[in-house]
Amino acid sequence: MFMREPSRLTASTFKRHRTTLIQQVAAQTLIEYSTTKRISPEQFVDVLTRSTLSARRPVDKPECVEGMVKHADITVTAWRGELLVGVARSVTDYNYCCYLSDLAVDQAFQRTGIGRELVRLTKEQIGPHCKLLLFSAPGMETYYAHIGFENNSNGWVME
Repeated sequence: MFMREPSRLTASTFKRHRTTLIQQVAAQTLIEYSTTKRISPEQFVDVLTRSTLSARRPVDKPECVEGMVKHADITVTAWRGELLVGVARSVTDYNYCCYLSDLAVDQAFQRTGIGRELVRLTKEQIGPHCKLLLFSAPGMETYYAHIGFENNSNGWVME
């Protein structure tokens, strides 16, 4: 039988994990979530830019962005003081399906649980029987699986 020596926690590894945990707790305790606070198109573009999602959104088309913000059925936001640090923007019928079209978290606040909480609050708004759907940003497939989404290869897009 092969036995592996238990991994040893070095001082530098402990310090790095401790620092990460402290950052996560600090970031999370200072974040306020809202399902009713309105955001401006400018705030929306700003958080998209700070999350890198702006590369895949029409941020250079103000009328489109204004319509995206104005006509969303559900907008869940995460705030650090007056700074919008996360947003989940969805379109839904509240019964069968909800399309989570934008899930953006400022890069400085990623890996702190904000995205997971935005999804949880979105799901809370639509109820237990409504399916939550989304398209993954490139490179984020493992994240969505990590927070409870299942991969479905049956999707189609028409532009």
